[in-house]
Amino acid sequence: MDQHELIPGILAQDRRSLARATTLLENGASPELLHQLKQTRALRANLCRVLGITGPPGAGKSTFAAQLVATMRAHGLSVAVIAVDPSSHQSGGAILGDRIRMSQHSADPGVFIRSMATRGAVGGLAPATHRLVTLFAAAGFDVVLLETVGVGQDEIEVARLAECVVLVLAPGQGDEVQALKAGIMEIANVYVVSKADLPGAEKLLWELEGEAHGRAPVHKCIATTGEGLEEIWRSIEAHFQQPLRDLPAVDSFPIDHLGIAVTSIDEALRFWQAALGLPLAHRERVEHEQVDTAMLPAGQSRLELLEPTSETSTIAKFLGKRGAGLHHIALRVKDLEATAARLAAGGARLLNEPRTGAGGHRYIFVHPASTGGVLLELIEEQ
Repeated sequence: MDQHELIPGILAQDRRSLARATTLLENGASPELLHQLKQTRALRANLCRVLGITGPPGAGKSTFAAQLVATMRAHGLSVAVIAVDPSSHQSGGAILGDRIRMSQHSADPGVFIRSMATRGAVGGLAPATHRLVTLFAAAGFDVVLLETVGVGQDEIEVARLAECVVLVLAPGQGDEVQALKAGIMEIANVYVVSKADLPGAEKLLWELEGEAHGRAPVHKCIATTGEGLEEIWRSIEAHFQQPLRDLPAVDSFPIDHLGIAVTSIDEALRFWQAALGLPLAHRERVEHEQVDTAMLPAGQSRLELLEPTSETSTIAKFLGKRGAGLHHIALRVKDLEATAARLAAGGARLLNEPRTGAGGHRYIFVHPASTGGVLLELIEEQ
C-alpha cells in the first residue's frame, strides 16, 4: 500500500492502516508520511492528550495501565497505547509482555495498542515514540498513553512527551522514594501506590505525601480489581484541564542565550569562532548535567554550545533522536523563585527545582507542552 493511501485509513482509525503506519514510522522509513501526519494533527479539531506512566520494574505499571484504559473507555474516550518493552538480546525486538497484559482490550475498536522495543535506548522510551505520538494524535485518539519500560530514576524522557506523568510505585521494593528523588520523582504529576493491599502500602503512601508537599495528588489502588482507578483518573483529568493562567509576558524577559546541541564543541567552534568571528567567552563542564558548554556572546545575548559527556545525558539523547540543532531558548528573569511559583500556579510544567548550572547561574526548565513546542530555560539575573 502506498504511504499516501494510508492517510484515509489512519483518519478512520483503521487497525490495518495504523499497524502499517506504526511499522513504517518505527523503522524511520517514511519522512513524507510523518510530514503529512504533522499537518493533519495541526488541523485536528480535537485535542489529543498525552499521558505517561512510569516507575521502577515490578511496580505493576502494566496492570495499572490496562485498568486505566478501561476507566478511560468507560468515560467514552478513545485510547492509543504505546507500551515500551525491553529489547530481546537476540533479536533486538520487543518481548511484548505489555501487549499480553493489555489483551483484555484487543477487541475494543476504541483502543489501539503498540508494543515497541527500546532498541538499546535509555530513558524508558523507544527512539520512535515521538513519531507514534504524532500518528495517534493525527488519527484522532483522545488520549495517547505511554508506558515506559521501567528503568529507575533516570527514566525522565517521558516528561518531554507527556503532558501528565503518573509515577507508579509498589510497597516492598526497598526505599524507592529516596532512590528516585533526584529523577522521576521530580517530573511526576500524579503519584500512585499500586498493590495497596500489600504490607507497607500505608507507609509508602505517607512517604509520597511527604515528598509531594501538596504539589501533586497521591493515590493508592489495587489495579487487579480496579479499586481506586476512578479517583486517579479524576486527578489526571484535572491536570489535563489546568489552564495556563496569568503567565508573565515573554517579551518582558530578555533572551539570555540559545542552546545548541553539538556532537563536538571544538568542531562547532570552527564555524562560530574561526569562520564567523564570535568570541569564546567561557567554557565549562557541568557535571550534574553531564555536558560540556561553551558560551559565545552574540549581540545582547549569547550562544551556548552543548556537548554531551555521557551517553545517558539529556543532550546525548537529544542528539540521538533529532541530531545537532537548537535545544532550548533561555530567558533572563529577576526573581527565579517568584517566576517559577507564578508559572506553576498558572499550570505551566516545570521540569526541575531551581538549581545552579554553568557560570554559577541558577535556572529552571519549562516543558515544551507549556510553551508551544520549545524547551524553555529561565535563568536568574546575577
